[in-house]
Amino acid sequence: MESLVVLSDVHLGSDLGLPDAPPPPRSPDIDADLCRLLDHYRTTPPAGDRWRLVIAGDFIDFVGMTLPPEAAGGEVPLDDEERLHGLGSAPEHALAKLRAVVQRHADVFAALGRFLTAGHAITLVRGNHDLELHWDEVRAALVRVIVDEARRAHDAGGAAAPFDADAASARVEETPWFYEVEGVAYIEHGHQYDPFCAVDHVLAPRRPRDPRRTARGFIDVLLRFVVRPTPGVPEHGHETMGVLDYFRIAAQLGPRGMALLVIRFVRAVRELFRVRRDHASEAAAHLAVEHELLLARFAAARRMGREKLRALRALQVAPITRTVRGILASLLLDQLALGAGAIVICATLGVLALWLDARFGWGLGAALVAWPGASAWLRRGRKIDSDVELRLRAEALSELFAAPIVVMGHTHIARRQRVGRDATYVNVGSWSECEGNRATRTHLVIERALDGLRAELRAWCPERGPLPAA
Repeated sequence: MESLVVLSDVHLGSDLGLPDAPPPPRSPDIDADLCRLLDHYRTTPPAGDRWRLVIAGDFIDFVGMTLPPEAAGGEVPLDDEERLHGLGSAPEHALAKLRAVVQRHADVFAALGRFLTAGHAITLVRGNHDLELHWDEVRAALVRVIVDEARRAHDAGGAAAPFDADAASARVEETPWFYEVEGVAYIEHGHQYDPFCAVDHVLAPRRPRDPRRTARGFIDVLLRFVVRPTPGVPEHGHETMGVLDYFRIAAQLGPRGMALLVIRFVRAVRELFRVRRDHASEAAAHLAVEHELLLARFAAARRMGREKLRALRALQVAPITRTVRGILASLLLDQLALGAGAIVICATLGVLALWLDARFGWGLGAALVAWPGASAWLRRGRKIDSDVELRLRAEALSELFAAPIVVMGHTHIARRQRVGRDATYVNVGSWSECEGNRATRTHLVIERALDGLRAELRAWCPERGPLPAA
């Protein structure tokens, strides 16, 4: 058995942005610590045959980064949205983004090459921020980058044997859904249990009416249309923010900034309703049929029953963009409509009570009491805690796959918790910083010992190396 090192949410490229929309900063210490971690395990003898590094999604932030349209070359077709917000998710655009990431984070790829040339293996699990790995040419380019770095490390080490590129390539794999070690661990990113980030077809994450671009979730639209172009708007936590939070942000932008924010918001609303129409299109029905065929191939390749995969799909949630109410609630438009309606009703009842009949005051009182109650009811329908949702699915996943350890990422919250009778759920946290929140720099080590499996959630300490996570 291989020994596993599992981490997630590195978000390479999140610090790439347009000049007029500077991206959130990324501390160079994160990359330095990640390189030290890779070098540590590269030179530390594993209990198993070799180390396998499993990156459980969002390794590259194709969604979060913003590159100017000319970065992909003049022959790449652009749509109106890409001319406004930068390169999108078409294969040619994703390749340009990958080139920029490799240049910006060269040290990380060099460390991956050293890890690979030492005989270890790498598995990339797809997340919602790197759906572009769906494209064959993007996957091939990423593997080629890592293998080329392994070749450089091999040549620099002065090894007598020639570098075996085919063997190195065979030790790098990408999985579109999950990675399983039978009887040991089940690993996936976890975004399919978050309605703000889920896509309809995990094996075919494409737009039904624009199949050369990847599918869009609510957060993808919000990031590109509103968050990245607007200074001061946070990237995370929108599912818990209220109307007053957004008014406070808007007030800090000044009149011009507020006007631009309104324009961006309107464009985002229009795009989200376009996504909703895509869900119900004839092209979406054809894509669903294609996904069933891909599901059968996926099951056959892993010698797994299709019913098991269907049971896994049943645990996933529908994208929130499927319904009008979901879109309205996500954007707080229902709260705004409720507030506007309540103000009109209260004002009308107040005037009637003053000028016609005092008994209208009872209606005014009832409206004032009902307003906060209705607002609270709407908030309950909107608030979705993805951390809780992932933990709830972990127990079912452990039973479905007979896996004593269920591992996910996505939430950026490191956690270890018992689920069910005999299983453990681990969220491996993140190697990404946002809104001043420090990256957890956590990872999971799974090894087989004489007394059974050992799984330890560790945090990287620059001075002392990997330590048990608090």
